[in-house]
Amino acid sequence: MDEKRQIMADAVSYIEGVRDGRPWADMVEVVGPDPADVIMSGMRGWAVSAPPDLSEELLARGARMLRHAHTMSCDLREEGLTEVAAPEGFRFVPCDRDPEQVLPAVVAAYPPGHPDRRPGDDAEKLREEFVTLLEGRLIGQVMPCSLLAVDSEDTVVAGVVVNDMDGQPWVSQVFRHPVHAPRGIGALAVRAVQVRAARDGLTTLGLAVTHSNPAKRLYERLGFVVTDTMITVIV
Repeated sequence: MDEKRQIMADAVSYIEGVRDGRPWADMVEVVGPDPADVIMSGMRGWAVSAPPDLSEELLARGARMLRHAHTMSCDLREEGLTEVAAPEGFRFVPCDRDPEQVLPAVVAAYPPGHPDRRPGDDAEKLREEFVTLLEGRLIGQVMPCSLLAVDSEDTVVAGVVVNDMDGQPWVSQVFRHPVHAPRGIGALAVRAVQVRAARDGLTTLGLAVTHSNPAKRLYERLGFVVTDTMITVIV
């Protein structure tokens, strides 16, 4: 078993972390009897990310839904990738801008009601998280295949950020300014990142998408397939 994993009461194993200021049991696996009983009695106040069957049992016992998400992966060796360009009037550039230049588009991309806007999110919280992401302190170093889309005035309007997550290329952010960026630029940006990643010798890209986010269909069109499903609840 992965040395990073913790075991509780010989019933569940998990990777311990912090989510939204709470202790977090991530990637829960059942390893013994009565996992729901163990979690409900031993993880009060925790965020718990578990397979759907277990999470649904926790919800039935009073846990609160936080996120229902799918892990998706794309095999870059099977995509037959060709270069793509940004729409007229826009350019794809490396993801090397100062975070303050990128943040306005990121904040605008997650308005109230967006499937990936979490309770309590505000501009300052998004700012703090995105800065640590770009600095490589949240998930891992930003990879060279990442890119930003800029307009004719060199203003960032969209982007795709890929981080090295324990050796796995992970698409941590796909964002588009809902007013200043044209529809379709997000799909083009993801495809451009796939091309760059394959050119850099990468064979896969992974990401997570919220179940209710329409972007899941976009990723499917771009060759991503669901490899796992987790539901995160607050116990």
